[in-house]
Amino acid sequence: MSCLFCRIIAGEIPATKVAETEQFIAFRDITPQAPLHVLIVPRKHISTLNDLTPSDDALVGAMTREAAAIAKAHGYDTSGYRTVFNCNQDAGQAVFHIHLHLLAGRSLAWPPG
Repeated sequence: MSCLFCRIIAGEIPATKVAETEQFIAFRDITPQAPLHVLIVPRKHISTLNDLTPSDDALVGAMTREAAAIAKAHGYDTSGYRTVFNCNQDAGQAVFHIHLHLLAGRSLAWPPG
């Protein structure tokens, strides 16, 4: 298995888990870009957003709701947080297994860099 996130899901590589369900795991990013930087990663390997199918709609919805729950649990639901999916190299996707970034705890500029 060569996918980094598949290896984390399989327990081959350690991660600081924040949440876990049958559908996904959420863990802290090893190079955080904000005081709270969590990746929400589906257990199902999906390379990019372009590979999503209608059967994945509930999964993406659950990932988004989990991001909101994690932000709230850390006290950022009122002050604000950002969720980001990157798709392909020019958008900054470094691991080709979809994942939702949750960033909070600092002011986030727009447009992003």
